[in-house]
Amino acid sequence: MATAIDLINHAVGLIVPEIILLATVCVMFLVGPFLVKDDGTTESGLRHRWGILALISLGLAGWVWYGTSPQPVTTGPFRIDDFTCFVRGLSLVFGGILVLMVWNQIDDAHAAEAQACLLAMVAGTNFTVLANDLVGLFLGLELVSIPTYVLIYLPRRDRLMREATVKYFMLSIFSAALVLYGLSWIFGATGTTNLVGIANALMNPNSSAASLLPLATALLIAGLGSRITAVPFHFYAPDVFQGATTSMAAILSFIPKVVGFAALLRLLPLLAGAATPGSWASSGSMQCLLSILAVVTMFGGNLLALRQTNLQRLLAYSSVAHAGYLLVGLTVGDGGTTVKGLSALLFYLPVYGLMTIGAFALISSARRNGTPIQTLSDLAGLSRTQPAIAILLAICLFSLTGMPPTAGLLGKLNLFFAAWSEGTRQGQVLAILLAINAMIAAFYYLRLVAVMYLESPKNETEATLDPMSGLAGVLCTIATIGIFLVPQWLWDAVLKAAV
Repeated sequence: MATAIDLINHAVGLIVPEIILLATVCVMFLVGPFLVKDDGTTESGLRHRWGILALISLGLAGWVWYGTSPQPVTTGPFRIDDFTCFVRGLSLVFGGILVLMVWNQIDDAHAAEAQACLLAMVAGTNFTVLANDLVGLFLGLELVSIPTYVLIYLPRRDRLMREATVKYFMLSIFSAALVLYGLSWIFGATGTTNLVGIANALMNPNSSAASLLPLATALLIAGLGSRITAVPFHFYAPDVFQGATTSMAAILSFIPKVVGFAALLRLLPLLAGAATPGSWASSGSMQCLLSILAVVTMFGGNLLALRQTNLQRLLAYSSVAHAGYLLVGLTVGDGGTTVKGLSALLFYLPVYGLMTIGAFALISSARRNGTPIQTLSDLAGLSRTQPAIAILLAICLFSLTGMPPTAGLLGKLNLFFAAWSEGTRQGQVLAILLAINAMIAAFYYLRLVAVMYLESPKNETEATLDPMSGLAGVLCTIATIGIFLVPQWLWDAVLKAAV
């Protein structure tokens, strides 16, 4: 009994940041409804209190995370390695930025539930990467998905919002079923759900488990492909992004990608280790599947983005294209002599978050008569009506394009050099196609800049500002330039996490 209690205490000690977040979630869900009157109204400005509480919770969780050091991997339910520490820090930092975006895009009566759902998604992301067991990993994935359904529907009740919620709900259920089916094949092949136990079983040369792994791999890539919006599992993204609020679109563009790639980086090296120990995804059917997925995702996202006039649909297809860039790093894996593919992927992930969330935040903050701008024509003349927002948005768009002096240039160069230096014809083709897609994407990103600076305003409506979204956009823009100027600290963290 004493040993069991010690193990429980040790396990709980590993997830203190997540306990802080979930405790805050419980407080918000329990207390929030009691502050709403029978007619659905509540005290004015209540959303500010819930926003402050969410930031305090993330700050406390971040303080505990900062004092956490990697520990040897055991057979326990959680693992604290360098990769875990990296993803936890990433989710907590971006969670704070997203809290600022949600702040004024939800009414006072629903602010508690909205902030609680966002904190639950951050905790779910952390639990996914913390998990040392297939069951825990799946529960972490669902802790991200389930609050998302609620968060999409909370701000509005119009037709577009209902359509977005239903589409995301149905596809998430389908993707969860594929992931769960893939995990069940792994369990059937190895007889255990523990990741350490699975690795040991797959390293056994006499094991017959290897014959079951290709199907499990395909199911997992398909199921998690919808979370990272990889083609052909992306088709929900433009409609959901258009129907959701700008803050929700920003959340969907980043958090599911982080949790999807975190799960892939936990599972795919494990499955590939049985066939190619020490250098996962360096050959075979897995690399072929990932490379095809990367190419069709890059071209599919960029070519469809060229036709868009709605800003959120355009950024949805942009998100699809960036999933393809990230898949290039996943395809290369441990390969690459100049830059490792995994290192390039992990470097690009926070860079992508900064420039994409920054663009969404600035679009959200630039309002006309209190309404966020929605279409390409709404951007016309923004440099005259709101010059500060225009220049910050231009910087984020330059970063998405991959132009200096922004972190997007470094991120794309890392992915290009990782693929090119892999030493195979397939890697060099991936690098060339990545460069071609970057040029295609430059057309629609720079078109937005041209509309802001070269066209006159279509109407004389009053320009207003959402200060909290503006603050989020400013922070992202400063960080985008800062990483370009001083990238070494992030690169050092990436190298530790990718080991």
